[in-house]
Amino acid sequence: MATSILYHGWGNALQVYSPVHASWLNQIEIYFSIVQRNVLMPNECPDLLTLTRALLEFQSYYEAIAKPFEWRFTRRDLAEILAKLADYTALPKKAVA
Repeated sequence: MATSILYHGWGNALQVYSPVHASWLNQIEIYFSIVQRNVLMPNECPDLLTLTRALLEFQSYYEAIAKPFEWRFTRRDLAEILAKLADYTALPKKAVA
């Protein structure tokens, strides 16, 4: 359904599914969340130059204080997700209009 809507709205667009449990993806999402909470919200930057400076200053600060993320995703969690996925893929497919 989403692919059909995307194609009919923008014929040259291509929907790409990325892995939801890729370690780099999780890390960058966490980092962007930290940036959003600490720099971007509330939006008090009157212009792009001020925003650029704030982001660069935060990056320097964060590089000095950052610690590795503590991952809690286990092999058991992965096995449960794969089992759900196997159940889902075993279901009959619906036709896309």
